[in-house]
Amino acid sequence: MQVVSYSIICLSLLYVGLSCGPPLQDQDREYVGFATLPNQVHRKSVKKGFEFTLMVVGESGLGKSTLVNSLFLTDLYKDRKVLNAEERLAQTVGITKNTVCIEEKGVKLKLNIVDTQGYGDTINNTDSYKCVSDYIDHQFEQYRRDEIGLNRKNIQDNRVHCCLYFISPFGHGLRPLDVECMRALQDKVNIIPVVAKSDGLTYDEVKKKKSRILSEIDKYRLKIYQFPDCDSDEDEEFRRQDMELKRSVPFAVIGSNMVVDVNGRRIRARLYPWGVVEVENPYHSDFVHLRNMLVRTHMQDLKDMTHDTHYESYRLLIESNNTLLPINMSNLH
Repeated sequence: MQVVSYSIICLSLLYVGLSCGPPLQDQDREYVGFATLPNQVHRKSVKKGFEFTLMVVGESGLGKSTLVNSLFLTDLYKDRKVLNAEERLAQTVGITKNTVCIEEKGVKLKLNIVDTQGYGDTINNTDSYKCVSDYIDHQFEQYRRDEIGLNRKNIQDNRVHCCLYFISPFGHGLRPLDVECMRALQDKVNIIPVVAKSDGLTYDEVKKKKSRILSEIDKYRLKIYQFPDCDSDEDEEFRRQDMELKRSVPFAVIGSNMVVDVNGRRIRARLYPWGVVEVENPYHSDFVHLRNMLVRTHMQDLKDMTHDTHYESYRLLIESNNTLLPINMSNLH
């Protein structure tokens, strides 16, 4: 009985193969298999993980630490000491690097946050941005040396992929220090201007502030990060989001580590006697647009721009001079 059943099954399979299309060998010849390459790259990238280095530049008190914690839902500065006025005047500009590993839905991200402590806090800020510029160059030089070294398999990419430049909400536009610093960094890193603590401004004041900043960026011919144009095959929703991001520059943001209950919803917000400012409400600030740009839509483009444009410019300059820069990281704490 078992032999009969086996024969019937074999005959059935043969009949199906003859009546339902070309034999299996013909199908294999038509299907090469390179269509699975994106899946292979995806699996390898997820297994290896990703790295991203974000630099925040701005004077003390503009909410840099709070915004970073709000963006990535972390607490990087819980042990940080707040200096008084006398200590801030005495300190020099120093670079502080914090690293945190974040995992979301099986995807691992090694996030490096580079802070510029003491920037813009002294009476004479003539060369306060030089330390920032030197740090970016040193990361480029270290990466270049690793590339031409013997062991290139496990190169650590500590190059700065993005710089959030914090602009004070007080005053009319860019200060001379802002102009000089952005001019010194514009060919080294992707600069994204941010209007800090925008909840201290009215809606009309935010619009005027943004317009004034963009006007001065154009006047002084400063280069900031330019969003790439959408491809022709992108859907309408992506195009709409891209237009919203471009209209939001410079991003007027607020940050908060406080989670409050508002009408039964647990949200990050800032409480005032006159009401509640919701961090993730697009009608209150551009925080959501900034987070989407950094994390969801343009993180890879920021890394590509760093490698293909800024790093290549640095590498060509150094190799044309045929010199090695000394790496002095005394300012890195």
